[in-house]
Amino acid sequence: MGSGWFETVAEAQRRARKRLPWSVYGALVAGSEKGVTLEDNQAAFAQLGFAPHVAGLHYERELSTTVMGQPLSFPAFISPTGVQAVHPDGEVAVARAAANRGTVMGLSGFASKPVEEVVPANPQTFFQTYWVGSRDDIERRMRRAREAGAVGLIATTDWSFSHGRDWGSPPIPERMDLRTMLKHVPQALTHPRWFAEFAKRRRIPDLKVPNMREQEGAEAPTFFGAYGKWMFTPPPSWDDIRWMAEQWDGPFMLKGVGRVDDAKRAVDAGVTAISVSNHGGNNLDSTPAPIRTLPRIADAVGDQVEVVLDGGVRRGSDVVKALALGAKAVMIGRAYLWGLAANGQAGVENVLDILRGGADSALMGLGKSSVHELDRSDVVVPPDFESGFGGVETVGAG
Repeated sequence: MGSGWFETVAEAQRRARKRLPWSVYGALVAGSEKGVTLEDNQAAFAQLGFAPHVAGLHYERELSTTVMGQPLSFPAFISPTGVQAVHPDGEVAVARAAANRGTVMGLSGFASKPVEEVVPANPQTFFQTYWVGSRDDIERRMRRAREAGAVGLIATTDWSFSHGRDWGSPPIPERMDLRTMLKHVPQALTHPRWFAEFAKRRRIPDLKVPNMREQEGAEAPTFFGAYGKWMFTPPPSWDDIRWMAEQWDGPFMLKGVGRVDDAKRAVDAGVTAISVSNHGGNNLDSTPAPIRTLPRIADAVGDQVEVVLDGGVRRGSDVVKALALGAKAVMIGRAYLWGLAANGQAGVENVLDILRGGADSALMGLGKSSVHELDRSDVVVPPDFESGFGGVETVGAG
């Protein structure tokens, strides 16, 4: 293996921390308030055990599946995140890596690369949008994604604009002008490999969000410009979600579901899939980890829509645990960002290889020939592990 190779996502994160300026690294860690949810998203997976077999194991194992009509070589795909200032190739590098590993790219509306550049790198792209601006604004955004070739839409709703972190929030400038660049020179000079990646392409992170531009040919707004508009847009109603699904008229995922009653309302609104997620711990702190709320949500609606999990996945065994508890696939966010920071496109491919290899190993140990055979008998769930709310009294704990 080349010197850039790493064997775990944890090692990718260690390298990312060394390589990135602290303000960029801190923005990726994110979290909110005390970080209870941020910590629980990963810690909850460690509380789940496996019930492996020792003989009769399968030599060949099937890992492939589908999500929203798209084939996946194994049940994990890219969650939409804004890759601001991590790597100059940004989401294009991530999309290429996902395509090379046979999985879907989720592209954020707050991404650093336009959808028109990302879809050619991976035709299996789901475009993600928030409820920002008027219905006309949102419809225009959806139409642009469709015309660019996006094959699915993700609507993210799990965000309450929680501010403040007990460990401090990194400063993120409004724009990169000369004064700002001079201010950040010390960070750049103390992280020469990160700086060199941008320097050799003769560009700097401009912190703009091209997928949020108002109309074709218009200048892309800055991250904070778009963020401000989002903050002052009234949150969507269930009628708005139904309207989005109807306007898109194709595979449509609602991201951020944590309650059984919300999952049922999403089904009624006509979604194709739901993502059990708490925005990576960046939303309302003290929200349970998605793996805790997944089982009861899957019980309630898993036979009506596809259920995926997003939050805390760092290894292939986490993927298998999620599938055993009712998910069809998982989405990964920080894991691939650490890979991108550590080694660009190759680093993202490295992370996907780690997850696939770990999932295959866990599947072998459990004596399964396919991910579609996984069920709750394959995991050891401690008492009081599950957190169900929103109408759970009508749903069996499983």
